[in-house]
Amino acid sequence: MSHRRRIPSRSISKITLIAAGSALAVAGVAGGTVATWGPASPATAAMADTATFAGQHAAAPARQGAPAQQAVLADPAHQLRSVEAGQAAARLAAAQRAAAARAAARAAAARAARAAAAKAAAAKAAAARRAAQSATTASAPQASQPQGSPQQIAEGMLGSFGWSSSQFSCLQPLWNGESGWNVSASNPSSGAYGIPQALPGSKMASAGADWMTNPATQIRWGLGYIQSVYGSPCGAWSHEQAYGWY
Repeated sequence: MSHRRRIPSRSISKITLIAAGSALAVAGVAGGTVATWGPASPATAAMADTATFAGQHAAAPARQGAPAQQAVLADPAHQLRSVEAGQAAARLAAAQRAAAARAAARAAAARAARAAAAKAAAAKAAAARRAAQSATTASAPQASQPQGSPQQIAEGMLGSFGWSSSQFSCLQPLWNGESGWNVSASNPSSGAYGIPQALPGSKMASAGADWMTNPATQIRWGLGYIQSVYGSPCGAWSHEQAYGWY
């Protein structure tokens, strides 16, 4: 019968295993890998969680740039303030346009008022001039119209041409033979018309627009013609006697 020596086994301390496992877990997390061997003890899991949080917290500053800005832009309050700022700018621009339109309307109204005032002043001045002219015309002495028969009218006009009343003794037979002192006498063959037998009759319009019916107008024109061509009624009568016309 053989006797074997029993070698006493060394038990590894639980504390040593936990510490070793924790160190490995921390190293694995720090290196980016986590390795587990069998079921993890509560202490090991706690150490792994602690290491993972530490690693994430250490990497957080590198990610605080663009994500933070995106968070601000995505903030509803920030978006509301941006919309309100845009609306305020639009209201300000609309108010400025309305103010410019009101200013333009006021300027146009002022121009129209000035033009109306100038027009009214011109009309008032024209009315004043017409009134002054009417007053002058009314106060001016009216030229007396010759009265009486055509012979009386002609005799009364002799002096205005510088002739004496003796010239009427030549004028009377001259126009007796031409027209019989008839204001409407008309020569159908020549077209001569009126007391002095003007040819054509429209020449007497230079003495007045009523040359067809007014004996005074016809006589005034006839005496002017005699003066310019023959010098006097007696001169015209002599020509009539010699040639049968004057």
